[in-house]
Amino acid sequence: MKPLYSFRSKIAFIIPTMNRPRELQRLLASIESQSAIPNEVIIVDASADPIDRVLKNFPTLNLRYIRVLPPCLSKQRNAGLAELSRNISLAGFLDDDLVLEPGSVEAMLRFWDDAPNDVGGASFNIINGRPPRGLLIKSLFRMDSFKRGCVMRSGYEASIPPVLEDTYVDWLCGGATVWRRAVVAEFKYDEWFQGYSYFEDVDYSYQVGRKHKLLVLADAQVKHLSPRVKEDRNFAMGKCQVINRRHFLQKHTDMSVVLFYWATLGLIIANIAEGILLRNPGLFARSWGNFLGLVQSSFAPLDQIDTALKD
Repeated sequence: MKPLYSFRSKIAFIIPTMNRPRELQRLLASIESQSAIPNEVIIVDASADPIDRVLKNFPTLNLRYIRVLPPCLSKQRNAGLAELSRNISLAGFLDDDLVLEPGSVEAMLRFWDDAPNDVGGASFNIINGRPPRGLLIKSLFRMDSFKRGCVMRSGYEASIPPVLEDTYVDWLCGGATVWRRAVVAEFKYDEWFQGYSYFEDVDYSYQVGRKHKLLVLADAQVKHLSPRVKEDRNFAMGKCQVINRRHFLQKHTDMSVVLFYWATLGLIIANIAEGILLRNPGLFARSWGNFLGLVQSSFAPLDQIDTALKD
């Protein structure tokens, strides 16, 4: 195992989790088997029943455990940041449904030891991400772009498929990201985003990206084994997709409300079309949530969606 003292950077991983002991155990096993292990790992648990029993299976890791209730991903992230040890120079966030590929932490540390001073954050390369579908049509609606990882004036973010080389972007996936300590000292996650906190990662990283460069590291590879949105929660997901983006627009005056409406129209059409193509009625419910979210966010105060969308 690569000794940690060979790296100047000291890294901690914060893992928000809720009701996923098996996934957490799988992630911790992938961390423990790394060629370079982190200096500390902070588990922020919002489970109905505490899952700290999982930690005893990993005596070689420097694990810390805290409880945060009620569940809220943004709040859990901020609570983890408050627990960082003084010597930590890099704060990383890992979703509990990730699996780290061999050597990924070492690749991340090697980058940060020689990183340019203007880089504020870097994400792991999610190698099992799905290539974007219908990119030409989506780009016309300003809901995606051929420029990978950009944030458009519509308030929509371009997807980030697996990269073959280090790639600079405007936003980073919140659950596979490492930040300089100075960045997380200045920026906190917006706790307006409740429950699943959809879009909080774009909101956070876009703010950081206005002052610092962000990039995806090709050699720091992970797999994201995310469960599907539950069928009975597609409607709530649809509302989240629209209302949470509308909140983002209200915070950033460089965004365009007109383009937001145009992109949301494209999102509704895309969900209906994919529902027909895949014969998936859940996507019809999601498109209905998109529509009602658009109406509500146009004529009433924004409705915070406080629910778990996947588990």
